[in-house]
Amino acid sequence: MGARTTSRWIRAGLWTLPAAWLLTAWATLEPQPDQAQDPAGWARFVSSDLYQASHLLGSTGGTVLALFGFLALGCLLARSRAAGLAVPAMVAAAGGTALLLVPAAISTFATPAIGKAYLAGHEDVMLLEFPDTMTAAFLLGLLLAFAGSVLLGVAVWRGGVLPRWSGAPWIAGVVLFHVLGVVLGQATTGASLPTQAAGAIVLAVAGGWMAWSFPRAGLPDPKTADD
Repeated sequence: MGARTTSRWIRAGLWTLPAAWLLTAWATLEPQPDQAQDPAGWARFVSSDLYQASHLLGSTGGTVLALFGFLALGCLLARSRAAGLAVPAMVAAAGGTALLLVPAAISTFATPAIGKAYLAGHEDVMLLEFPDTMTAAFLLGLLLAFAGSVLLGVAVWRGGVLPRWSGAPWIAGVVLFHVLGVVLGQATTGASLPTQAAGAIVLAVAGGWMAWSFPRAGLPDPKTADD
């Protein structure tokens, strides 16, 4: 594959980053009602067409697009001064994001079925428990995605092929989304917090900045890259 073709694919992949995070922000704008305190409200919420669409296009679709974005960003930074950091960061971010497809798929397809069953009078469906392996996959995926994404932001700062300051809002968005959004939300309300959507928007801005800057930065020459 020639350098021009590679450059086009990387450019396209970088643009999936802002798209992925905008979709994710949309999917997390409206938090779910508390399942324990308002099971009927929760069931109506998760069985709605809007919930299905937001999770299919936002959560699942955004996660898939983020995978392409991480790969493109990693491939670009692999030709930079921060290659030694960027490649393992890309692997961690992409691997963690892939693991997060497990709970995303369950939320998209299984949760609406549970909500409809409850509304149909099968209230014992709320006693359904998923195996501990799903929780483990979620936590591992979250940890890898967080660590890998932060390190990718550091690699952007150090790499010299993209505006270094685009790495700063990227790291801030990662912390806002994962720590103050996902983790804090699960530990308190059990649903998404406004910080989750805010973090996704910050990441979309940072990702768009990187993608916009790539045509001017060009594809770095690996012969001149300093590992």
